[in-house]
Amino acid sequence: MLDLFKPIYSHRSFIWGSIKRDFQSRYQSSFLGALWLILQPLSMIAVYTLVFSNLMKARLPGELGEYAFSIYLCSGLLTWGLFSEVLLRSRSMFIENSNLLKKQSFPRICLPIIVSSIAVVNFAIIFSLFIFFLLIIGKFNVFSLMYMFPVLILQLAFSAALGLFIGLLNVFVRDVGQFIDVVLQLGFWATPIVYSAEILPVAFKEHIYINPMARIIHCYQEIFLHNKMPDYSFLTPVLIITIGVGIFGYLFYLRCNKELVDEL
Repeated sequence: MLDLFKPIYSHRSFIWGSIKRDFQSRYQSSFLGALWLILQPLSMIAVYTLVFSNLMKARLPGELGEYAFSIYLCSGLLTWGLFSEVLLRSRSMFIENSNLLKKQSFPRICLPIIVSSIAVVNFAIIFSLFIFFLLIIGKFNVFSLMYMFPVLILQLAFSAALGLFIGLLNVFVRDVGQFIDVVLQLGFWATPIVYSAEILPVAFKEHIYINPMARIIHCYQEIFLHNKMPDYSFLTPVLIITIGVGIFGYLFYLRCNKELVDEL
């Protein structure tokens, strides 16, 4: 494990510089700049809220609060956005950095760290708006941030482990990149984000939590909708999957590390 973290620590300046360059290159030629980072998710949340809360009059079973569905919806959408961003960036991180990999010697395991860090910064900016919304409607509890921290750490570990494996596999099988788009679309609707698991038929309800992200997002929704600590034991299967995927992904990385540049 030390052999993994020592090179990452020694290349921390490279990691920080890469994160900084990503934000600079993304927004330096844009008139609105980093505002697009806020406008895009806000427009998505506004559309979903308008359609489901106002037009379809969607309500959560047992929840009578005026903003209950909006809180439920935002908790899921924002955290799913973090998960999907890590995976979408990870699938092409080795391909997009092929010139860098060929010309410069650095631990390639740094790339998943850079991808995850950029996604976390984006998430932090957007999530701060959600916290501001909770403050305005009087639903914010400072302990909620403490409750969500273990869930966030597990989500990032799961996303990064899965992203590393997908990114490596995509180098050798380019169809993987297209496949991930389809999986994420199906995964979004297979996760109780814009609907409650309580409204599902019993046959579906019993199997919905096979999806690891359904368990993670359920915990976020419990935290911000009810301002209470979630049952962390509910995440035990996700932890086991994360450890398994992480070990498998790292072994796969060690196996194809030498062949990576040649394939690129």
